[in-house]
Amino acid sequence: MADEFGHLPRGPGRVFKATVWSMQGLKAAWLHESSFRLEVYLFVVLAPLGAWLGTSGVERALLIGSLIMVLGAELLNSAIEAVIARFGDDHHVLAGRAKDMGSAAVFAMMMNVLLVWGLILLPRLL
Repeated sequence: MADEFGHLPRGPGRVFKATVWSMQGLKAAWLHESSFRLEVYLFVVLAPLGAWLGTSGVERALLIGSLIMVLGAELLNSAIEAVIARFGDDHHVLAGRAKDMGSAAVFAMMMNVLLVWGLILLPRLL
């Protein structure tokens, strides 16, 4: 039964269902999105490197967390593209804008990776 705000209770069964849906989304991204697969490969290489190069828990969290943010942005970008594809291949200025903005979000997260890794690692090299 919903509470006074219309929210359903979040018991273990609901959390389990949400986890299953999330795994389905990850599987779909892996199967249908080559960009997501490439970013996962980069994560598999760079995350252990970040864990090794980080000298504190905060540094490790920033190095690895910035990589996870790229994956999240790519998942959202792929979701936007899937919804647009659902309505057809006809060019529409708003559809193009939405796809460009989703791509820009992924790009912004990649720039964040460069910034975080650069600010943490470059001072050690100089």
